[in-house]
Amino acid sequence: MSLKRISLRDFVIVRELELDLDQGFSVLTGETGAGKSILIDALQLVLGARAEISVIREGALRCEISAEFDHPPHLDAWLDEAGFESAESLLLRRVIDTQGKSRAWINGSAATAAQLREIGDALVDIHGQHAWQSLTRPDSVRGLLDAYAGTSTAPLQALWAAWRDARRTLSDALQAQDRLQQERERLSWQIGEVDKLAPGLEEWDELNSQHTRLSHARTLMEAAESALTHLQDDQGGVLRELSRVVGLLQEHTAIEPAFAPVAEVLASSLAQAEDAAHSLQTWLRRTDLDPDRLASLDERMSQWMSLARRYKRPPADLAGLWEGWKQELVRLDQASDLEGLRRQVDTAQAAYLAQARQLSRTRQQAAPQLADAITHAMQGLGMAGGRFEVQLDDCEPSASGLETVVFLVAGHPGSTPRPIGKVASGGELSRLALAIAVTTSRLGTAQTLIFDEVDAGVGGAVADTVGRLMKQLGRDRQVMAVTHLPQVASCADHHLLVAKQADAQGTSSHVRPIEREARVSEIARMLSGERLSDTTLAHAREMLEGAAHLELKSASADAGSAPKQTGRARASKPVRS
Repeated sequence: MSLKRISLRDFVIVRELELDLDQGFSVLTGETGAGKSILIDALQLVLGARAEISVIREGALRCEISAEFDHPPHLDAWLDEAGFESAESLLLRRVIDTQGKSRAWINGSAATAAQLREIGDALVDIHGQHAWQSLTRPDSVRGLLDAYAGTSTAPLQALWAAWRDARRTLSDALQAQDRLQQERERLSWQIGEVDKLAPGLEEWDELNSQHTRLSHARTLMEAAESALTHLQDDQGGVLRELSRVVGLLQEHTAIEPAFAPVAEVLASSLAQAEDAAHSLQTWLRRTDLDPDRLASLDERMSQWMSLARRYKRPPADLAGLWEGWKQELVRLDQASDLEGLRRQVDTAQAAYLAQARQLSRTRQQAAPQLADAITHAMQGLGMAGGRFEVQLDDCEPSASGLETVVFLVAGHPGSTPRPIGKVASGGELSRLALAIAVTTSRLGTAQTLIFDEVDAGVGGAVADTVGRLMKQLGRDRQVMAVTHLPQVASCADHHLLVAKQADAQGTSSHVRPIEREARVSEIARMLSGERLSDTTLAHAREMLEGAAHLELKSASADAGSAPKQTGRARASKPVRS
C-alpha cells in the first residue's frame, strides 16, 4: 500500500519527472534552494491540498501531478461506494491550469479535491518542518491524544449539536411566546373561516365542470333531442335510410359478390348508430335542468371565490393553503409546549453527558501511556532526564468533551513540567515534535510516512538518534524524509539527490537516486560544504559503513525498556457528573 511512483510535469521548476520509489527509508537531500521539498509539495497537491496557479512552471499552460500507490485493500469499500474502479494499483492524478481550474481523477474517474483529501488521509501521513506549531493549539493537542487512544469525537459532536439545537429551540420558544400566541390566534381564526367551506384538494375543478354542464343543460338537451330526431325520424331518419340501403345491397349479393363486404360495413355502421341513439335516449331520461343543483353550485363557488379573494390566492390554491395553515398551527402548538421542549433538552443533555463521560474515561486511560511513550523518545533526542506529561483540565461542556488537553514538558531533570509553548525553545520544540511524530506514526493506517525537515534544529548525537529512528520506522512502513543532516542521510536505505540544472530553456530541478561513490560525495558535501577533502570523504564512508552494520532495535522495544517513573499523566479534576 506504499507509494510506488510519482510523476510531475511543469510543476514549479520541474519540467518533467518520473520517479520510482522503494520500500524502507528514503532520504531526499540537496543544496539549499535545489527544491528538496518539491516532491512533498506535489504529493500534497495530488492528495487534495489547495491548488494555486503559482505552482505552474513559468511559461507552461498547466501542471500535472500523478501518484501511484500499491492497491489498498482496506479502501475497496470506500472506492466502491464513491463509484471508483478498484484496480491492481491506485492512481491519483491532478491537473491545474493557468485559469486557476483544478481537475482530479482517481483510477481514471473524475474526483473532487475533498475525495482526494479523504483517501489521502488513509494513504500518507505527512509531518512538516513546522509540526511543532500544532503542539500549542488545543484542537491539535486533543486530536493527538484521541488518535493515540483510538477514539473519535464525531459521535460526541453529533450529540452536542442535538443538545445545542434543543436548547436553542426552547430558548426561542420562551422568547417568542407572545408572538407565537398572536400567530396562533391568527391562524386559528383563518382556519375557522375556511373550515366553514372545508374545500377539497380537487374539488374546485369538479365544481367548475359540474357548473358548466348544468348551466348549459337546456342547450345540451335540445342538441340530444335533435340528434335523435335525425336518427329515428319515420320519414327520412338516418336509421331508416341506412337500413333500406343495407337491405338493397344484400338482395343483390348473389348476383354481385362485391356488394357483400359493403353491406357488411353498412350493417355494422347501422348497429353503431342504433347504439348511439340508445345512449342519447338514456342520457335524456337521466338529465333535467335541475335548477336547485345549479343554484347550490353557484352559492358554493361564490363562497370559494370570496375566500380566495380575501387571502389573495387563486381559487384552486385555497385547499392547499388551508392544509398548510393547519400544519403550521400544529408546529406552533408544539413550540408552545414548553414542558415538552424542556424534556427534549433533558434527554439530549443526558445522551451527550453519557458519551462525554465515556470519552473522558478513555482519555484518562490513554494520557499516561502517551506520556510514557513520548518521555522515552525524548531521552534519545537531546532531552535526557526530561519528562512529558498529558494534563486533562476540567472545562465547560463542548463539542470536544468535558476537558481540555494540555501538553506539559520538563526539558531537564528536576524541573517542573510546564505548558510546551512557555518553556520549550525552538530546538526543543522541533525535537519534541519529532518524538511525538515517531510515537504517533505507528498508530495510523497510512503505510507512507513523510518527514519534511522535522529534524531542523538538531545535530550531533541527537541527529544519529533521529537517523536510527527513521530507519527503524522504515522496517514496517515506507518512510521518506527531506533532511539536511548527514547522520540521517547515512541511515537511509535509499538516497535521492535533488539538484538544479541550467540550460537554454532556463533553470529546472531534477531528482535522481544515488549510490556508492556518488552517495559518499553527497554525504561529504553535507558534512563540510562544496569543498570535499580526503578527510570528509573518509568520514562520509565511515558513516555509511557504520549505518550499514549497526544493529537497530525497534522503537517499540525501546519504549518497553523505558524507566517507568519517567512519564506520567498529571491527575485531572474529577469528571463532571
